[in-house]
Amino acid sequence: MSARIDRLWPEPEQDLDDERLLAHYAVPTERRWLRMNFVTSIDGAATREGKSGGLGDAADRRVFELLRRHAHAVLVAAGTVRIEGYDAMRLDEEAAAWRAAHGLASQPAFAIVTRSLDLDPESDVFSDAPVRPVVYTVAAAPAERRAALAAVADVVDAGERDVEPARVLDDLAARGHTHVHSEGGPSLFGSFIAADVVDELCLTVAPSLESGDARRIATGPEAAPQRMRLAAVLRASDELLLRYVRDREDGRGAEVPGH
Repeated sequence: MSARIDRLWPEPEQDLDDERLLAHYAVPTERRWLRMNFVTSIDGAATREGKSGGLGDAADRRVFELLRRHAHAVLVAAGTVRIEGYDAMRLDEEAAAWRAAHGLASQPAFAIVTRSLDLDPESDVFSDAPVRPVVYTVAAAPAERRAALAAVADVVDAGERDVEPARVLDDLAARGHTHVHSEGGPSLFGSFIAADVVDELCLTVAPSLESGDARRIATGPEAAPQRMRLAAVLRASDELLLRYVRDREDGRGAEVPGH
């Protein structure tokens, strides 16, 4: 039995099934859209024992998996791929069938951001990938690692010494991937905030106090304040699942499907 999730706001609804949740998390079809997905403790920790997976429960995992269904591409930093133990980006048969029925490719592309190219080309991330992954790096990346990864992925320079978020999103859009879903980590999120390209944040607030030295969900060398608007509040027992969209002066991002 799947974890029960209720919507508290804006339109209360009890015990949402997967179809209602998918409708709730629909993305705009007429424009590019970058969604970030994170979990945090009440006191702001983004990890427990070094991993974000330690904070979320069954409801968080349920939403985590459903959010991938809307994505043309899933974007993750290489550090998160290593720490969280990612395998190939392969959705199950039910998810693949849902995507096909809604006009999407059966599997999303997997896009990985790394300056160092510190990835194992023989790992399942590449060897078992249903879609050839895309690796975004910098011109100064090690040539030997570049050559090894180029055999199993499209390796794209997106900056000289730092990966530039706008170049990543432009390249993904050129590949037809206009709906991008990102799962971290904090440095990647911070750089995308600074570039002002984040349209949405789906944030699970885990009912725990962690203390310690865990990082926040977004970090960067400089602050980059941006106004967000609360779009929805879901609840699973003592856990909250919040949806925020960018509150832009020109009105972009002001409305999202399902509300």
